[in-house]
Amino acid sequence: MNILVTGGAGYIGSHTVLELVKRGHRVVVLDNLSKGHRAAVRGIELVQGETGDTALLKELFEKHKVEAVVHFAASSLVGESVRQPAGYYHNNVVKGLALLDTMAESGVGRLVFSSTAAVYGEPLEVPIPEKHPTVPTNPYGATKLALEGAMRWYGGAYGLRFASLRYFNAAGADPSGAIGEDHDPETHLIPLVLKSALGLIPHLEIYGTDYPTSDGTCVRDYIHVSDLATAHALALDALAAGSPSTVYNLGNGNGYSVLEVIKTAEEVVGRPIKVKYGPRRPGDPAALVAGSGKIMDELGWQPRFADLKMIIETAWRWHSGHPAGFGK
Repeated sequence: MNILVTGGAGYIGSHTVLELVKRGHRVVVLDNLSKGHRAAVRGIELVQGETGDTALLKELFEKHKVEAVVHFAASSLVGESVRQPAGYYHNNVVKGLALLDTMAESGVGRLVFSSTAAVYGEPLEVPIPEKHPTVPTNPYGATKLALEGAMRWYGGAYGLRFASLRYFNAAGADPSGAIGEDHDPETHLIPLVLKSALGLIPHLEIYGTDYPTSDGTCVRDYIHVSDLATAHALALDALAAGSPSTVYNLGNGNGYSVLEVIKTAEEVVGRPIKVKYGPRRPGDPAALVAGSGKIMDELGWQPRFADLKMIIETAWRWHSGHPAGFGK
């Protein structure tokens, strides 16, 4: 299959590109490199540009005879989205609509969309099923949900078929250690824990110890980035086989507290992690755990890295081997 991957030089995008190539697909990456890294997709054609550039999209669709799109390109920091909602609506919704418009005009009718558990807001039940009400509590989740809504309407009007993958906390790195997570700024817990272990930051900040959880710290569902990549590939295969549009949650179905993550990381790296305790951050739910039974039942997806220690071991292989990230 000929596939365009937007944001394919980013963390999850680059791992998905690797998986798609392994499966024999022909991939071209579109990325503005504001967050992504050229070195993350070595050997793959990378076009530097914007998803809002409809002329460029048309050129790529025609040149590469694109049959499907995997859409990762987006702004994705919750706190930043609260401070800068205009940028998030422009980048995630306006540019997303430009992509949908160009797909419709060019006859590209399959889309796998990188969505998020942030569309649910405060959970009413845990694990969270796909039928859970969608009441996002920040612009990041709201913009992802807005594009999901547009995709449904485009499906009815223009024949677009899509799979929207709502995932929880992506973590880990390719087991080879060749590619991994490199954000600036870094906001994700596991890489921050490992950066503390490497002495790259003075300590790890823990936000809140008074949540209604077993140890008072937030509980999250961590899913290995390679398992996410496999899910994207399976969703593409299903769309190619004629499956209707749908939404899937992606997680391991297991929740781990911040302190449990730190303890497991200490076992992996063989040294204590320096921490500093601070107050809660606004909008952080006590627990977010995915119910992923639907994609398991319908597509046969199963996480290969379901154990937290395995996830952290792959992340440690990447961070200890690339303490400055990609080519810095």
